[in-house]
Amino acid sequence: MTSADTTEPTDGTGGSGGSEPGGYPAARLRLLREEARTGPPRRAALARLTDEWLTALFTAARPPRGTALVAVGGYGRAELSPRSDLDLLLLHDGSARPDEIAAVADRVWYPVWDLGLALDHSVRTPAEARATAADDLKVHLGLLDARHLAGDLGLTTALRTTILADWRNQAPKRLPALGELCRERAERHGELPYLLEGDLKEARGGLRDATALRAVAASWLADAPRAGLADARRRLLDTRDALHLTTGRATDRLTLQEQDEVAAALGLLDADALLREVYEAARTIAYAQDTTWREVDRVLRARSARPRLRRLIGGRPQPAARAPLADGVVEMDGETVLARTARPERDPVLPLRAAAAAAQADLPLSPHAVRHLAATAPPLPVPWPAEARESLITLLGAGPSAVPVWEALEAEGLVTRLLPDWERVRCRPQRNPVHTWTVDRHLVETAVRAAALTRRVSRPDLLLVAALLHDIGKGWPGDHALSGETITRDVAARTGFDRADTDTLATLVRHHLLLVETATRRDLDDPATVRTVADAVRTTDTLELLHALTEADALATGPAAWSAWRASLVADLAERVAAVLAGQPPAAPEPAAPSAEQERLAVEALRTGEPVLTLRTESQPDEDGTEPVGVQLHLALPDRPGVLPATAGVLALHRLTVRAADLRAVDLPGPGGAVLLLSWRVAAEYGSLPEAARLRADLVRALDGSLDIRARLAEREAAYPRRRGVKAPPPRVTVAPAASRHATVIEVRAQDAPGLLHRIGRALEEAGVRVRSAHVSTLGSNAVDTVYVTGEDGGPLDADRAAEVARGVEKALG
Repeated sequence: MTSADTTEPTDGTGGSGGSEPGGYPAARLRLLREEARTGPPRRAALARLTDEWLTALFTAARPPRGTALVAVGGYGRAELSPRSDLDLLLLHDGSARPDEIAAVADRVWYPVWDLGLALDHSVRTPAEARATAADDLKVHLGLLDARHLAGDLGLTTALRTTILADWRNQAPKRLPALGELCRERAERHGELPYLLEGDLKEARGGLRDATALRAVAASWLADAPRAGLADARRRLLDTRDALHLTTGRATDRLTLQEQDEVAAALGLLDADALLREVYEAARTIAYAQDTTWREVDRVLRARSARPRLRRLIGGRPQPAARAPLADGVVEMDGETVLARTARPERDPVLPLRAAAAAAQADLPLSPHAVRHLAATAPPLPVPWPAEARESLITLLGAGPSAVPVWEALEAEGLVTRLLPDWERVRCRPQRNPVHTWTVDRHLVETAVRAAALTRRVSRPDLLLVAALLHDIGKGWPGDHALSGETITRDVAARTGFDRADTDTLATLVRHHLLLVETATRRDLDDPATVRTVADAVRTTDTLELLHALTEADALATGPAAWSAWRASLVADLAERVAAVLAGQPPAAPEPAAPSAEQERLAVEALRTGEPVLTLRTESQPDEDGTEPVGVQLHLALPDRPGVLPATAGVLALHRLTVRAADLRAVDLPGPGGAVLLLSWRVAAEYGSLPEAARLRADLVRALDGSLDIRARLAEREAAYPRRRGVKAPPPRVTVAPAASRHATVIEVRAQDAPGLLHRIGRALEEAGVRVRSAHVSTLGSNAVDTVYVTGEDGGPLDADRAAEVARGVEKALG
């Protein structure tokens, strides 16, 4: 805590309560240390204590008649967190001299500042307050929560009455401006239900939005759904209280390093449990906000159209038009609602039919309809009837318009009623920064992405359902793909898929990472690589589905998970596997003849005895034009030890990231001996590419020992940005069994850092093995480097030797 919360009173006045100015700091400190009083009772008690203190200060200032002290904003709502600002208005009727009012203000403001408390203050007459509110929306919002503290009660009451009347009279103008303010804030701060380090106040679904909903209700124009809203606000306020107490700062951002302490302060199991509470609360507020602003828009449209309609129909009110969408489902006033003839208590498929119709029509699902369906519709029989399964697939196939409909179903608990296993992934955080969404929203987003790929597959229904279920196992311990396979079999049987389709869905979920992991971490020229994938998918139809699912999953993960380079690798692998499944055995690996460019470099390297290299930028057409895929680096030099760590180290020094690396020795015709050829795909971390001549000069120095790469990289690593308080897990090095018949495959999982491949290469050189190729995959801060190594005889290592090499690499990286 800061000094404002930890120091005892030092002005000598003593006192234990808020009635004497000197007693407030000690009483405040005792209150904040009371473990038995937390949440709303503590906030209310802190507000009362502060009221008493400020009232005493105001009274001691001997204010003139016609003066009042008013709490506004959060303090006006009596929602004081330990480090909240005090929002105060010194209100006067203008009859006193300005110096008298200024003296009163000084007697109140300065003690607050002396305690180190943040103060937002103003001195105004009622007319000035009203005029300022008319010009400043935020001031008007604060005054809606005005609460009398001391002085002339009539003055405060009159101001409140006037401000509320202005708000209601100006609602058609004020509410659209407030809605725009909320949207701008969401764009700046993101969506609280999905952020790993969200702002509890400013992000969408946070406390600011909850306050905005109160303002809408005060306008009498529309009202927010009340179910769960008060509890959601309370949970966010409780979290902010704990955050203030654990940090001692007036902060609203729930950073990673604070989450465990905040969770403990709230009596929660861990940081994940804390985030899930925050996400659930934020979703409740965000959903209430969406439905409320939709209602505001509807009312304002109706008001603007009413005079014209009255002229056209002679003043007689007309019922809203209804357009049929599906059996028992109609469109009315821009929403999907139930038909008058609908009987949800007799129609268990109606919730899914209504959701599918709403998504296909790109219309919101009325919250009243969803609530009615949740309360009255009976559970679906098991297995589901075909209509229910088809409605679910129609909903998922609607694309982006399925998201708000799904959120409406979730808000009323219908999703977990339809799919009980959904509860384990609902609001579940994903701590890998590559992921944009929580687990459940990621599943929905994957289905949205898959909807755009359904024309590529023969069974779009299986693609959509697999997309919805592919990470369902993340709610269970162990390998989520294995757990997901088991859950998927249960869900498929529940929803009425036959045995063959159930097997296909289970295979897709079990192997949903197979293509991208194999393509980016394995040697595609090795027949064992392609055969392993073919054995897992078994049929071309399953391969087709898995390819589309892989792309949808990556696109729904986040921008760092998919690129034209990854797409090309996955497509290459899928093409090779399809050939094997069609009966074409993979060709035995034969050393490819050097390209003309490589041969030219090799001849030059033999002639000079020095490294020769070229850098060539490659690009590939994308939807938006041309996307650089990477830079191809070709290097030739006389075969010698230490080439891998030296080359990787030089590239790291020049801020080049290695994506893939191929190394092989070739014997050219004629005298001169073997030449080592390296063909690497690299990318610049930022800025422009270095000149090839500079790379070559540094490589020569690295190979002859005059450039201390290890020391230079240590300097870089010391300055490498890491998140404070977050300790990376230790590296893990394993041998992939049966991954290749021609080499031993060693897989390294570690925190990404400059020079990681250099350290791996140095450890392998020291172990006395030869590197045949390397495949690098980086997602966020996590790197997975796969290296194919052989012994001196050119063959794979035996099991004991391979394990020894893996342990050595792990020790070198630890």
